[in-house]
Amino acid sequence: MTAFCLTASGSHTPEKPVSKYWILFNTKDVARAPALSAAALTRRTSQGLAIDETDLPLSGICLKALHDAGIEPLCQSRWLNGVSAMLSEAQINQLRQLAFVKAIQPIDSRIKIMSTGLRDDAAKPHLAPVMSQIQAGDFAKAGLTGRFVTIGVVDAGFFAADSADALKHIFERKGVRQVRDYVHPNETKHNLFRTMETMSDLHGTEVLAAIAGQDPRENLQYGLATDATFYLARTDQGNREYRGEEDNWVQAMEWLDSLGVRIVNTSLGYARGFSNPKENYETREMDGKTSLISRAAQIAADKKGMLIIVSAGNEGEDRNWRIISTPADAQGVLSVGATNSKLWNRIGYSSIGPEALPYMKPNVSCFSLYGTSLSAPVITGFAACLMQANPKLTNKELIEIIEKSSHLYPYGNNYVGYGVPQASRALALLRKQPLPATTRSIKASGKTVQVPVSSGEALASVFHKKDNMHVLTQEAAKIINGKVTLKRLSNERQTTVDLKQEVIEVIWE
Repeated sequence: MTAFCLTASGSHTPEKPVSKYWILFNTKDVARAPALSAAALTRRTSQGLAIDETDLPLSGICLKALHDAGIEPLCQSRWLNGVSAMLSEAQINQLRQLAFVKAIQPIDSRIKIMSTGLRDDAAKPHLAPVMSQIQAGDFAKAGLTGRFVTIGVVDAGFFAADSADALKHIFERKGVRQVRDYVHPNETKHNLFRTMETMSDLHGTEVLAAIAGQDPRENLQYGLATDATFYLARTDQGNREYRGEEDNWVQAMEWLDSLGVRIVNTSLGYARGFSNPKENYETREMDGKTSLISRAAQIAADKKGMLIIVSAGNEGEDRNWRIISTPADAQGVLSVGATNSKLWNRIGYSSIGPEALPYMKPNVSCFSLYGTSLSAPVITGFAACLMQANPKLTNKELIEIIEKSSHLYPYGNNYVGYGVPQASRALALLRKQPLPATTRSIKASGKTVQVPVSSGEALASVFHKKDNMHVLTQEAAKIINGKVTLKRLSNERQTTVDLKQEVIEVIWE
């Protein structure tokens, strides 16, 4: 391998670094061994996934060249084959002349994190209503609690998690195996459970409670995976408005992969906020391949066999954005939106899927009053129960079962995906049992049609769509004398009438 050299600035005072960047390489040292645990290697073998160049450590020659030039990596990514570092303009210009540098991409420290839904009472997320919506009792009857399943939680902080009543049962059985802080990696006195810098440090505690929380005193269950094993990673610092720690996120994902973790919940999303508007993410860039964290998430899904469950985002009412944030846009992740509790249609804040995407986003949804940050972990617990039932399931098989178990399937849309996963349907799919017929399609013409329904409800959720996936608008339609009257909108091609127990797809001719 050719050695490379950077010229330092001699006796001149180095320029002050002005911003954070990814430095991506185009070569690796193929002679070095993969940095994977025995559990990770077993997981790859069981899923038929090959060890490839993304598992190899970074080139020592490239790292030494950066060090000799006074450039110190802040984090290293074997998946992306690069490092992040603070660079001056002069250093950027030097790096661009080097043969081993494939690309230099900015990471602004003020990129906006968009999917956190923060509340003050982390110990009581009050998610019990969603347990009925997803039929949690069916998992309980089957003895499924996420036992023997490893779950990684990548979040903004876990303050007081070890003393929260809803999480006491996890810590008493030593269910949290390892914790890493990528914000303060070198501060040995910094304790994630004891130090609170901002309100964001409660966010991961809430998320963990939504995955596995319970309160035996009140006989309430907040999450499904009460017996799972957890690895926690803090990747973001600061308040809700601005954070730019995408490199920490990638590093945490690679750590979890090296341990053999099967499922990862990440209730974080990135979209905009660059100081230089030319470097902002734009809505058209939520395409699953522009951002480096979406590319890393896709690597995790395709090459590492990990099930990444991501909150869709809380920007549904933001007219300047509205759509999901990254990495929820990656095709291989399971993106989760939020529904209302009664009609199961999209709750106003929940971000929608970009129309330019050729695949469904979000994938599924469930009720959360306080943000998609707390709907994603509910589905993480759901997935853990399925994995306990059949540990041989791959990440792609799990996604397929969760989607097919959802109440709208196959008539999904970019507002709520395939709707709310149902435990009874998921268990039937696992057992290869036939599902009850709950969907039908009818054809209609003209401007108005009356659809007969069998429902004891007073209202039906209606999605008016421009095609089979993209919603023009949703509404709550009255059921009068056993019928729903639909008025066709301009450009409307299909309409979904959602009765929860039954779904009717109207195809306009």
